[in-house]
Amino acid sequence: MLRRLYDWTITLAETPHALWALGVVSFVESSIFPIPPHVLVIPMVIARPADWARIALVASLSSVAGGVLGYGLGAFAFESIGRPVLDFYGYAEKFEIFALKYNEYGAWAVLAAGITPFPFKIITILSGATALSFPIFMISSIIARFSIFFLIAALLWKIGPPIRTFIEKRLGLMAALFVVLLFGGFAAASYLA
Repeated sequence: MLRRLYDWTITLAETPHALWALGVVSFVESSIFPIPPHVLVIPMVIARPADWARIALVASLSSVAGGVLGYGLGAFAFESIGRPVLDFYGYAEKFEIFALKYNEYGAWAVLAAGITPFPFKIITILSGATALSFPIFMISSIIARFSIFFLIAALLWKIGPPIRTFIEKRLGLMAALFVVLLFGGFAAASYLA
């Protein structure tokens, strides 16, 4: 099953619709969706290394735009939409404690969440709910998201064929590592919030 999913993702990455799919996933991941866009960025760059910069740009721009939606959910619809999303991820009960210190360290929190497996949507919603300065939020989001997606894409472009071989030979291990990083991000978020 894992092999079929990997093959399907590689096939999707080679279609004309891949950039649209990446844009949608990157946008909604920054506000509500649980799957990070890296799951598309990585196979897309492996499948189409010449397009690495365009892939990174689409992921970055869409993620930052989705972050604006997350910020808006936190700022204008926290009780009706933002709090249920935080509750779904297990962070709603810690919001009040977190909100007291957030504006002091908000820019660093956005930067850290934007480049790590930490769920970025949590930070975008909290940034709006705690009224973190919107320009600070945007600058931090742009730096973080562009840095991580361009770094990943550039590395894969530069060393792509050996990475593809490595991933294909160790698909189970790579999937397990991804799951560990994903859950590690959620665990770190629980611990830090």
